[in-house]
Amino acid sequence: MAQKGFLINSAECTGCKACELACKDVHSFEIGPRARIVREVCGGGWTVDEKTGACTPAQVFSYSVSYSCGHCENPACVEVCPTGAHHKDEETGIVSITADDCIGCQSCVKACPYGAPQFVEAKTITEKCDMCAELQAHGEEPACVAICPQRALKIGDIDELRAEYGDVRDIQPLPDSAQTEPNVVIVAHRNGRAAADDDWRMLSLEQ
Repeated sequence: MAQKGFLINSAECTGCKACELACKDVHSFEIGPRARIVREVCGGGWTVDEKTGACTPAQVFSYSVSYSCGHCENPACVEVCPTGAHHKDEETGIVSITADDCIGCQSCVKACPYGAPQFVEAKTITEKCDMCAELQAHGEEPACVAICPQRALKIGDIDELRAEYGDVRDIQPLPDSAQTEPNVVIVAHRNGRAAADDDWRMLSLEQ
């Protein structure tokens, strides 16, 4: 199996959310569900001059991480799905959902640490990133990859991506990759915070 994966270049991402919108368009999502989410992280503080009381920024930072589905080695959604609607393709390693088999129980929504499966109320089923398999079948890139103005997203053989860009999978605010072993490679922003850091906060996750 040639496992496919995502390159997520946080160093180049400007947080414009074009990838979010392109993904919503492909899935015909209304307000609410998002199969790709741009998470914005910021942190830092202020120093106060004791004499003047003037405040100046101190160690202020911000960066964005665009994430959809990791098409994991051990996908939690596949494990908990009671009908087998979630499945991992043997040839590509892409994790997808067969809509006709989904009963909308949302077990996958609760199990996925990345929040990848999205419950669509209008359809009463769950949908998620399938790496735009239909577009790829016609020789096109996934919508998120094609629209990114910074070319901060890329898909490919995960082994080739790791050979070229390394094997970083952990960066705030994402959960510990050891839980499901996602097939992603992250190029960290120069301000990127590791999992152990707590001097940060996340913006816009629910916006």
